[in-house]
Amino acid sequence: MDPAGFIPYPLEHVHRLIEPGPVLLVSTFDGRRANLMTNGFNMPVSHEPPLIGLIVGPWDHSYAALRERGQCVLAIPSVDLAERVVDVGNTCGRDTDKWRRFGFTPVPAATVEAPLVAECFANLECTVADDRLAGDHHLWILRADRAWIDPDRRGAGEFHHRGDGTFSANAATVDLRHRMTKWQYLTQP
Repeated sequence: MDPAGFIPYPLEHVHRLIEPGPVLLVSTFDGRRANLMTNGFNMPVSHEPPLIGLIVGPWDHSYAALRERGQCVLAIPSVDLAERVVDVGNTCGRDTDKWRRFGFTPVPAATVEAPLVAECFANLECTVADDRLAGDHHLWILRADRAWIDPDRRGAGEFHHRGDGTFSANAATVDLRHRMTKWQYLTQP
């Protein structure tokens, strides 16, 4: 331990310190049927255009559909769905209709083949903008082409995977929009 009280932290667990975006349900369509997968490794990449980074690898059944179709839906569940969302992530869509098994409702999307998830408070219809890092690093850059939100459920509490099977839920909102003087345009509805 050094004088400041710090101790070494294992590098293989650094992802637990740099929390990614909220846990998502990723909806894909392979030309025959829709699938759901749980994703805890995602991040915003840019505002304009709206780009999102998403880790999906060949170990995921949805990988082939994303590769072949170039589109998906990113659905943001609230914390009340956490147990079902984790269960989706522990089940392979190759053998299971996760929609039926876990009680999620597919809703037709406007611009992509993959369905929205009715139980989630937000759904983003996305197309692949850049897959150059998908091969080596499993990082897909997606462009949100259409976004949907249920205003009555917004604020119900996104949740985040801490990388070790534990999750944190969003706490109270701290409104500091008045201090965002350099980024004022981001504070507008």
